[in-house]
Amino acid sequence: MLQEYGQIFNSVEGNTSFYADPKPNTIEKWRNDVPEHFRFTFKIPKRFSHEMALQNCQQGISHWLQLFEPIFDKLGMVMLQLPKACGPEHLPKIIDFCSLLPKELQLGIEVRHLGFFDKSDNERRFNQFLMANSYNRIMMDTRPLFSEPANTQAIIDAQQKKPRVPLHVIATSNSPMIRYVGCSDLEANRAFYRPWLAKINHWLDEGKTPYVFFHTADNYDAPILAKQFINDLQRKDITLGLFPAEQQPQQNSFL
Repeated sequence: MLQEYGQIFNSVEGNTSFYADPKPNTIEKWRNDVPEHFRFTFKIPKRFSHEMALQNCQQGISHWLQLFEPIFDKLGMVMLQLPKACGPEHLPKIIDFCSLLPKELQLGIEVRHLGFFDKSDNERRFNQFLMANSYNRIMMDTRPLFSEPANTQAIIDAQQKKPRVPLHVIATSNSPMIRYVGCSDLEANRAFYRPWLAKINHWLDEGKTPYVFFHTADNYDAPILAKQFINDLQRKDITLGLFPAEQQPQQNSFL
């Protein structure tokens, strides 16, 4: 499946690394299954960010980096997703943990504590830290998800798990990342992501390399949503490959 995905899209969120370490031969297979231009964005394991609360991680993170070293040349970014309990008072711990990561790896940080969204000194200090180190602030756009009633089990589950945080649009480094969680009506998403089209085109014209990942409640329509967004972006230099169903010969219709 990754081989087919890599023929259409040029990056993927590596959620599996958040929950467990893959075997070395799995990493090697991932590396060989995608084209040269493809870039992975793996999440740093939750055992560091959630269970160990970013403390005493030096040995563990060193082993994790050694495990993933064979795929470094295809890493677009590593993602540090912090729990809701990690607030501005923990910024020194965040700074210390990030210092354990090699500078050549591009880092994105996702915060979920509302103290990082207060537009005051807490948020300014965090953003200044990111900009000083060329780290990317990951932006979660969950507005579409929470715009619809929780009338299916998938939507109920997604609304319970996804953060409902303010959307603060900022590029703190050269690869701003957007994680967009769409609503179930594909057409209705256009009203939510329309401002992103202008912003992403602006970033691209500036020479930045934005990462945009699409989710839906059950992720069934996520690829279709991504394709709709790319079509609406209207850039000749950004296209998607054909989906597998589109590559099949079509039966001639008749009356």
